[in-house]
Amino acid sequence: MAGTNFVDYVKINCVSGHGGRGSAHFMRTKGAPKGGPDGGDGGRGGHIIVKGNRNLWTLLAFRYKKHVKAGIGGHGSSNNSSGSFGEDVILDVPLGTVVKDPETQEVLFEITEHGQEQIMVPGGRGGLGNTNFKSSTNRSPQYAQPGEEGIEVWRILEMKVLADVGLVGFPNAGKSTLLAALTAAKPEIANYPFTTITPNLGIVQYRDGRSFAMADIPGIIEDAHLGKGLGHRFLRHIERNATLLFCISAEADSIKESYRILLNELEQYNPELLDKPRLLVITKRDLIDDELEELLTPEIPADIPYLFISAITNHGLTELKDHLWTYISEARKDDDGRGAMEEEE
Repeated sequence: MAGTNFVDYVKINCVSGHGGRGSAHFMRTKGAPKGGPDGGDGGRGGHIIVKGNRNLWTLLAFRYKKHVKAGIGGHGSSNNSSGSFGEDVILDVPLGTVVKDPETQEVLFEITEHGQEQIMVPGGRGGLGNTNFKSSTNRSPQYAQPGEEGIEVWRILEMKVLADVGLVGFPNAGKSTLLAALTAAKPEIANYPFTTITPNLGIVQYRDGRSFAMADIPGIIEDAHLGKGLGHRFLRHIERNATLLFCISAEADSIKESYRILLNELEQYNPELLDKPRLLVITKRDLIDDELEELLTPEIPADIPYLFISAITNHGLTELKDHLWTYISEARKDDDGRGAMEEEE
């Protein structure tokens, strides 16, 4: 995903369709010159609907289309004919899109499945025709209802990358290099911080035709949970990852302290993130020898499984995929088999 084309947050103006008015018509024929009421109902106004599309990875389409308006319902007519429904507007969004109220920040719903549809703004109801008001005491009602007006609101569409594994680490920890080594993704890679400024997603091929999705989240910095360094934009993508892979460079001043800071940022942003399975990899193993690895091992936190890996020499990558698959398989069982990719029988 090119950085200039990756849009994960938009605010759009939505206007649903007005409902059509009911008809106050009376039947007039040769056989019934003073026939009863036969006014039909108005059609409902068009809805604005959000629909999940697994082939989309960005909200780019809404960058230049921030005003959405649905169709107006048709008016009722004679012979009890109802008006047509107003044309619905269907907005295709990536899986992992959350719809929020900009005033309250309340999450209204989220889209997680391909083809899932949710009405974001309902159209106005059509008015009732005069046929509905006929009674034993009023055989010739002269009135019908007007259509209900549509609704105009602002809505926030916020995308959270949906993947089996999310890479968590500081800038320049080797996450992009690891993603490129394990998948066909081609993230920008360079030896300086903040190379990755948007999430990258790739598919890791595993044994027997099985696969899983991995996301490279832009590097976290201390106090990211306070919004520092666009922290909120980065951290929200981690919420939709089933397993967290912490990446800390072998060149780090302190592996234990780096891990503590990363864990604290996740906890401060959303404590539920700590409930996810997690694995630690010490990256850039190619830059150290066996003796230095032994010296670094006591620096590694005791409460998390770990591996030394190198995306350059492929050291430890097969073992890493085995470990991740174990976590992913359990997560998919807990989620009734649903994941970024379904395991083939």
